[in-house]
Amino acid sequence: MNIILFGPPGAGKGTQAKFLVKKIKGYQVSTGEMLRNEIKKNSIIGKMITDDISDGKFVSDEIVNQLIKTYIFDIKKKNRLIFDGYPRSLSQAKNLDILLKDSNQNIDHIFFLNVNKSVIVERIKKRKTEENRSDDELDTILKRYDTYMMTTKPVLDFYSKNSNFHEIDGSQKITEITSKIEGFINL
Repeated sequence: MNIILFGPPGAGKGTQAKFLVKKIKGYQVSTGEMLRNEIKKNSIIGKMITDDISDGKFVSDEIVNQLIKTYIFDIKKKNRLIFDGYPRSLSQAKNLDILLKDSNQNIDHIFFLNVNKSVIVERIKKRKTEENRSDDELDTILKRYDTYMMTTKPVLDFYSKNSNFHEIDGSQKITEITSKIEGFINL
């Protein structure tokens, strides 16, 4: 089973992805984690990522698509992928379709965790103190939220036509969101 979780920064995608990894013995494909790892390595790609994030921009599709491809074509992860924060743009969504087709896979469920800006701000403030993530500065988050909403509208339109698309109120408690996801995937 392959699943996409998408929503604005702080919507709870990572939390739900970790639950699904355990539940279906899957693999979390977190672009955020991949990007943070590149930054930690201080690679050329990592420096480009840092510049984009500092400006409140999304990392280029080219970089993200390159990082994601290795997961999709890993035979032990086939049909056990939980996409956390990918795709974020229409070109990424189309790229994902191509990569999945080329690897003889498909997406079983798409979950959009819809959360408004005020809830996101409170969650990010809390996450900043608990996890001390460098990408959780309030100004950066507000830019990322606005960019997210503008950039992902076409992705939302692209996926919302699918019968396996599910919009969930992401402002609910973690357990309530988890329960709704379980209901859709019959766990």
